[in-house]
Amino acid sequence: MGKLFENLREKLLDLESLPEESKQAILKTMLEMQQTKANVLITGATGCGKSSTINALFKTEKAKVGTSPNPETMEITKYEMGPLTLWDSPGLGDGAEADKRHAAGIRKLLTDKDENGNLLIDVILVILDGSSRDLGTSYELIRAVIAPCLNEADRKRLIIGINQADMAMKGKHWDSETHKPDAILADFLKDKEESVRERIKEATNLSVTPVSYSAGFKEEGMPQESPYNLSKLLYYIMDSIPSEKRLNVVEQLNDDQEMWSSDDEIEDYRTKINESAQEAIIRKIKGVGGGIAAGAAAGAAAGAAIGSVIPVVGTVIGTAVGAVLGGVATLFAGFFD
Repeated sequence: MGKLFENLREKLLDLESLPEESKQAILKTMLEMQQTKANVLITGATGCGKSSTINALFKTEKAKVGTSPNPETMEITKYEMGPLTLWDSPGLGDGAEADKRHAAGIRKLLTDKDENGNLLIDVILVILDGSSRDLGTSYELIRAVIAPCLNEADRKRLIIGINQADMAMKGKHWDSETHKPDAILADFLKDKEESVRERIKEATNLSVTPVSYSAGFKEEGMPQESPYNLSKLLYYIMDSIPSEKRLNVVEQLNDDQEMWSSDDEIEDYRTKINESAQEAIIRKIKGVGGGIAAGAAAGAAAGAAIGSVIPVVGTVIGTAVGAVLGGVATLFAGFFD
């Protein structure tokens, strides 16, 4: 059992006000949640920063960051991190034959089903290179390969990240001390996001909300440069993951505070991440909390437990959102009656 789930288990078992029968029912539900695998496909053209993004978001350095002209990931690479699986796929632009292989591999993944008959891939994160004006191969990847695999019901699975925001204006107007853009670059990034959104809408009829960010960069033996807007990117990933799988994503998050210290709306997105994580608990323990009061107690314990083990969002979840879970009985009437 992972650290998050183990902490939740200990908090629930310590709750004297919660009947034993209810505790066991909630623990059983939590075990089911932990055994439900989440799958995220990350793709994009060579040099867009897929490996840096994977390493920044999650507690892994399995993804090798490219430092040579040759792409490090030539085929789809699978990273299994307990109940979370990341699929790292090349985009297009590596030559006609390679592009055919990559496109076929992506199409297969996007149409594969899991053991329950559901689509295997929960979220598709397409990463664009924010330092480049030539995004033609990335748009083609979305238009010709990804969009045809998405129907109206599952189009929310697509997320567009625009990496290397710090280099969007060739390094100008970037504050290296705060790891944030100044006003000029911030406006430029907003315009770029809108341009990407409009172009994808026109080509595919898919509505997306691109997120500009910087994953930072880490060469072997060198310190990690601090990312920017990683919490915002994470929020969109969490929002697209089915609620019963969200804690499995949270379990694997990078616990280095520096990864999450610089965002354009930091408190807003951290709060949203908290709410998204706790929504998973609320949905899954619906009806097993032993009544409104016991359910609220279980929710409070869950909030406190998450706050104690996820430094990314701990302070918020332990106060604002956790207080709501534990203190407003009427709020839980619809969930626990």
